[in-house]
Amino acid sequence: MRVVGPGVPLTDAQWARIEPLLPDRTPKRGGRWRDHRKLIDAIAYKFQTGTPWVHLPEKYGNWRGVYNRLRMRAVDGTWERVLTALVARADAEENLAWAVSVDSTIVRAHQHAAGARKKGAPAGEPDDHAIGRSRGGRTTKIRLAADARCRPLVFVLTAGQAGDVPSFTDVMARLRVPRRCGRPRTRPDMVLADKAYSSGEIRNHLRRRGIRAVIPERADQQANRRQRGRTGGRPPAFDRETYKQRNTVERCINRLKQWRGIATRYEKTATVYLAGLHIAGTFL
Repeated sequence: MRVVGPGVPLTDAQWARIEPLLPDRTPKRGGRWRDHRKLIDAIAYKFQTGTPWVHLPEKYGNWRGVYNRLRMRAVDGTWERVLTALVARADAEENLAWAVSVDSTIVRAHQHAAGARKKGAPAGEPDDHAIGRSRGGRTTKIRLAADARCRPLVFVLTAGQAGDVPSFTDVMARLRVPRRCGRPRTRPDMVLADKAYSSGEIRNHLRRRGIRAVIPERADQQANRRQRGRTGGRPPAFDRETYKQRNTVERCINRLKQWRGIATRYEKTATVYLAGLHIAGTFL
C-alpha cells in the first residue's frame, strides 16, 4: 500500500478510479467549481496535517470554498458513496475477503471541536455531535468494520462514553456492498471482534443472520456459566486460530490515525469529521 504523507496528492491511478464516482463539477448557478481533484487534495492535506482551516495553503484556493464543498458533499452522502463504490469494485474484482473485523477507537476532541449549536442541527447530525465525556475528557468514538486487508468498510460515530454492544448493530446495518446483479451484500462470512463484543445480544443477532461469530468469551461470563452448572449451557464456539486475523481492524485504525486530523478531532460537527474519515478510507 502506498504510504500517504502530509500534502501528498492523489496519484493518476488513484484519480482514475474515483473520478467517475464524483458528481458533475458544474454548479446550478454561476461559474464552474474548481477541479474535484484539487478539492480532494486540499481536504486530504487538511486531515493529514490537522492544520486549521484558515491556514490551508493558498495553492488550494479559499479555505471557505473547500470547507463548504466538503460539508455540502458530506450532507448529500457523496464521500460515503465513493468509499462504498470502491469497496464494491474490490468485491467485484474478488479482492475483498468477507472475514470482517469490528472494533472501535477513542479520539480526543480538541477544544476547537466545541461550540457547534445544539439546536437546529442539520439533518443527519446527532444532537450531541458525537462528542461526549469519558475518563479521557471530551471524546468521540469511531466504530468501524475492516476487511482482511486492513481496509475500512464502514464508519459509525458516537460519543466517547457510549458502549460497544448497543452500537454493534448500527455498524452491521451500514455494511451494504452493491453488486452488479441482485441485491447488495450485507452479510459477511464471519465477524471477528474482541471480548468487549461478547454478549448474548450480539451472538444472537449474528446467529439469526447466519453469520459466524469469532468472539472470545469474557472471564466473568465463563465463571457465571460454571457456577450455574448444567443449567449454564455449553460455551460458545470459538476458533482461536481464525481469531488471530482480528488484528486487521487494529492495523486499519493505526493507518487511519496516521492522519493527524483523524487522530485528534478538530471538527465541530460529526458530519464533517465523518467526511474526513471517508476521505481517509478512500485513500486507504
